[in-house]
Parts: sequence; C-alpha cells; structure tokens
Amino acid sequence: VLSVIAQQILTIQRASTQGLKRFLFEGTDLPLDASCAVFITMNPGYAGRSELPDNLKALFRPCAMMVPDYAMIGEISLMSYGFSEARPLARKIVQTYTLCSEQLSSQDHYDYGMRAVKSVLTAAGALKRKFPEDDENLLVLRSIKDVNLPKFLS
Repeated sequence: VLSVIAQQILTIQRASTQGLKRFLFEGTDLPLDASCAVFITMNPGYAGRSELPDNLKALFRPCAMMVPDYAMIGEISLMSYGFSEARPLARKIVQTYTLCSEQLSSQDHYDYGMRAVKSVLTAAGALKRKFPEDDENLLVLRSIKDVNLPKFLS
C-alpha cells in the first residue's frame, strides 16, 4: 500500500515541479493547486507501526518534533470541560501515566502516552457534564479507573 502511495505522491510532485495547472492522476485529468502540500507524520518504533519504504522516504524531508507538554494540554482540556482545578488535576493525570510507564509492564497493549491521557481527559469531561457538582478530584480518579481497568483485566 505504501509503495502505491509513493507513486501517487511522486506523480503529484512532478506535476507541481513542472508548474502544470492540470495533470493526469491514475487516468483522471485533475486540476492542480500550486499551493498543495503533502505531509507525513510518523511515530517510528510505536507498536503496530511500520517503517516507510525507501521510495516514499526519498520524497520527503525529515523534521524533528518535540514531545508535547502533556500537562499543559491536559490543563487546557480540563478547563474547557469546566474544571476549576484544572492545573493540579492535569499534573496528577500526567504523573499517574508517567509512573505507569516506569513501573508497570511494558507490553504492547499498554499505552501510557498522549492517547491514554486524552482518553482520561475525555472521560473526565463526560463525568463533569453528568455530575457538575461532584468533587473534581473524584471525577478525575474515576475517569482514570474507568479508562484503565478494562486494559488491566483483559
């Protein structure tokens, strides 16, 4: 599949390099927007991901990314859900997952990264909507439990 995509991207890049207004893409005549761009985001080494084939890698320039500030993302998300104690709660969520990644099994089906943090934030937001007057600490604790318990039991 990825080598087919490489050929398709190469066709688009060649048409763009030649300054064409229209080009033939897999038998279909298409207009070409000169401002179009193609980006690939990857997380190499992540469970279940495959490396890009060399012919696809050759079409792109690498760009290093920084690990995002999970606590800041969590704080903003919790604030948007109406949590008044968003900052300390976000830090607690991130610290929980940091400890999980350091101390628990590193099996592939355990994910303690941003995807897991986002799942907890979404669950906490749903609980906050359902129980707006409840203690925010307990809502976050419940969301951590609700999101993780099925993973630990399967």
